[in-house]
Amino acid sequence: MFTDDPVRAAKPATSMPLSEELLWRMDAYWRAANYLTVGQIYLQDNPLLEVPLERRHIKPRLLGHWGTTTGLNFIYVHLNRLIKAHDLDMIYVIGPGHGGPGLVAQAYLEGSYTEVYPDIERDRHGMRRLFRQFSWPYGVPSHVAPETPGSIHEGGELGYSLAHAYGAAFDNPDLIVACIVGDGEAETGALATSWHSNKFLNPARDGAVLPILHLNGYKIANPTLLARITPDELGELFRGYGYEPLFVEGDDPAQVHRQLAAALDKALARIHGIQQAARHATDGQAPARARWPMIVFRTPKGWTGPKVVDGLPVEGTWRAHQVPLKDFDDPAHVRLLEDWLLSYRPHELFDADGRLRPELAELAPTGRRRMGANPHANGGVLLQPLTLPHFRDHAVRLAAPGGLEVESTRVLGRYLREVMRLNAQAGNFRLFGPDETASNRLQDVFEVTSKAWMATIEPVDEHLSPQGRVMEVLSEHLCQGWLEGYLLTGRHGLFSCYEAFIHIIDSMFNQHAKWLKTTRHIPWRAPIASLNYLLSSHVWRQDHNGFSHQDPGFLDHVANKKADVVRIYLPPDANCLLSVADHCLRSRNYVNVIVAGKQPEWQWLDIDAAARHCSTGAGVWTWASTDEGRDPEVVMACAGDVPTLETLAAVTLLREYAPDLRVRVVNVVDLMVLQPPGEHPHALSDVDFDELFTRDKPVIFAFHGYPGLIHRLAYRRHNHDNFHVRGYREEGTTTTPFDMTVMNNLDRYQLALDAILRVPRLSALASDATDRYWATMERHRLYISEHGEDLPEVAQWRWTMG
Repeated sequence: MFTDDPVRAAKPATSMPLSEELLWRMDAYWRAANYLTVGQIYLQDNPLLEVPLERRHIKPRLLGHWGTTTGLNFIYVHLNRLIKAHDLDMIYVIGPGHGGPGLVAQAYLEGSYTEVYPDIERDRHGMRRLFRQFSWPYGVPSHVAPETPGSIHEGGELGYSLAHAYGAAFDNPDLIVACIVGDGEAETGALATSWHSNKFLNPARDGAVLPILHLNGYKIANPTLLARITPDELGELFRGYGYEPLFVEGDDPAQVHRQLAAALDKALARIHGIQQAARHATDGQAPARARWPMIVFRTPKGWTGPKVVDGLPVEGTWRAHQVPLKDFDDPAHVRLLEDWLLSYRPHELFDADGRLRPELAELAPTGRRRMGANPHANGGVLLQPLTLPHFRDHAVRLAAPGGLEVESTRVLGRYLREVMRLNAQAGNFRLFGPDETASNRLQDVFEVTSKAWMATIEPVDEHLSPQGRVMEVLSEHLCQGWLEGYLLTGRHGLFSCYEAFIHIIDSMFNQHAKWLKTTRHIPWRAPIASLNYLLSSHVWRQDHNGFSHQDPGFLDHVANKKADVVRIYLPPDANCLLSVADHCLRSRNYVNVIVAGKQPEWQWLDIDAAARHCSTGAGVWTWASTDEGRDPEVVMACAGDVPTLETLAAVTLLREYAPDLRVRVVNVVDLMVLQPPGEHPHALSDVDFDELFTRDKPVIFAFHGYPGLIHRLAYRRHNHDNFHVRGYREEGTTTTPFDMTVMNNLDRYQLALDAILRVPRLSALASDATDRYWATMERHRLYISEHGEDLPEVAQWRWTMG
């Protein structure tokens, strides 16, 4: 149920309507930002137009986007007023990332840019460098990128701004996130879902998000949908999402200044009213869900730019989206650009040395209140380490390999429960997932927290609460965006997801990985907590759901990224999973992918052995090997829980088929150790790699994912030509668990046959072994077709020392 009571109880904002003097100064500050924006797009010299503009002053390649930036600059100026008037802790998340030059201009005007880039001084020389570096080789990109102070959001791909904004606001009670949503961006699925984030924001303990829909009417070549529906329909849409929309529109700057100032004052009063009502409620009383404010800000595309170029309308059309003037071999276009720049009256804005005039400079907040210097936009400087339990305390007690069958992720759930408990007061850890926490066996966390929920709660519901710290919503986009915003503002988290459906956020992962790669080379960007994925309900145990749920390809996608950013872990059992998870939660500036099954599986290593194994990333399992430390005849390698099971079962078969065969079993838990030295920090040395896999013996490698990934990682290693990899080959259906391995030739019988066929000494056994394999396959298929379950010899198999 909604309530408007907080608003009725709120006191009006204490600010007065804009005076004529303040309005003039704010408009001048806006003109200064617009001037710097146009200068960045076009100029490489003559930044103050001290001499008539010529072709040589203009960049040879014109890149960037003009159309959205004046609106972004306009809002920024008004938020500065609000911050100063109310001493607000506020950051600015920009959905229209193409407005990069505007945000650079604003950071430059307030001084935060020069603080992190001292060579960009606040004078004519610095202004020239500011202009020249934009979209210049090895300069700064045209988007609101990691290089931009105050940014937590790379705007190269659209759709994620509002999810990032809400992620930043969770557990940040004093923070207000002003989020500018582009009307083109608003057409994306990720953004459309993000409006529902208000059902998860608890005003008693979280900050606030002020969405501002920047409605300027056009995308790169087409009108935007939200600009072409009636204001009534638009208002109904956002009221349906649970917001109270405030409308600001026009093309007369003075009128729009007054409208926006009034709308922001009203929005801030409403935010404070909602928060005060929630924070002063009777103990134990859950805060009611109120309608949060949002603003619809409608101004022309390319506002204040050229109105007509070569007889065609530009301002207010799609032609203003990128670079309105391009043909500078035409002197008329040079004059148009000069007139455009002079229309901002730069002599009123900057002194003879190119410094912003003091009466304008004082409009900006100071210190950490500047949006370009707010520490929440550089979350690593606020990051506090998690208090983590001793993972060994949650270990599976194992007397011997294969002596116990448990659900690995359920064991991890008990560990995460304690992570939640130990960090509840700090409020800096959340678990994210699309309606799958219990499905993935992590439900023990509900002993100490619930799922965050501000909507209606019915008596039949379980584990829903406004105070919950588990974030569940059936949108992988939203989970990913929330978590990214949470991490980028200095907190920690974990995203649990079905393996096949993590692909939904492939592109979001791309953008975050690129952000991390870039920030590693920006000294003032402090490291943030790693983005941790737990992928369960994986390909080999989705036999009941069928082909649609069977896909391990996210590993290939992740492995494409720079080695200093990504890690991939395939723990074979619960104790290895505990060790890996503890390591990942302690790490910084990585994307860690952990794949672990939720079904009961045999356990192999005690906790001490597991910790040693995970610290090296790969090792020989001597207890499963028969080479007795001598030169093996075949290496049976495995990575992943089901491939490990099938490999060990194959070893027991080989003891029967070829009792004197010298077999070495190698398990890989950290996939990136396979890469050669110099290609990944975790890479095994060539000596250590050869110690495991030999330099000349056949290697039968059972892999969790697509076989080509192992070849890609190890192709430069010695003995790679002897690697024979079995893995998922895009064969699946609704079937039995073991039949999934059979369909993809990863089963124990296939692996045992592979070994016999590749050991020269066993060539005499090859024909009988092949016949036996096909007879077994026929028996297997007949049995599962008749009984609907796997052969007893498979279902009841247990590891024995033989």
